[in-house]
Amino acid sequence: MPTTPDVDPLAVEAQLCLAVSAASRALVGLYRPLLEPLGLTHPQYLAMLALWQHGELSLKELAGILHLEAATTSPLVKRLEALGLVTRARGSADERVLVIALTDAGRALRKQAVGIPTAMLDDLRMTRETLDEIRSGVDLLLAACVRAQAPSVSR
Repeated sequence: MPTTPDVDPLAVEAQLCLAVSAASRALVGLYRPLLEPLGLTHPQYLAMLALWQHGELSLKELAGILHLEAATTSPLVKRLEALGLVTRARGSADERVLVIALTDAGRALRKQAVGIPTAMLDDLRMTRETLDEIRSGVDLLLAACVRAQAPSVSR
């Protein structure tokens, strides 16, 4: 029986990180023309999606949903505030908490964004089911990365 040669573990095409990174850049590139009429960048769009879904969120909650550090999320929220889409206010129960809320303009922008998921399906020429399978796989990868980064006693 013929044996298959071992794949070089350092071959660039064998690296998961390359595939995920390239796919991420390409996917965000497809969003760009859909988001331009809304005046949003992709990170701003993700923040707006979270706010449209959850309503008011603390900066910490928003950062958690977006898998970002608060230090990265804060300037993003400031830009959304400058666009008139959100407000930032100190929490009434705890002034250390920064609460992010949609303005009327921010809520109204949702109507313009509602067609973006369907447009992405059309652009990708993939079924919702296929994208759901990919999303599940990426969620598994993300969970594995989070576990691998967590401090462990057995390491």
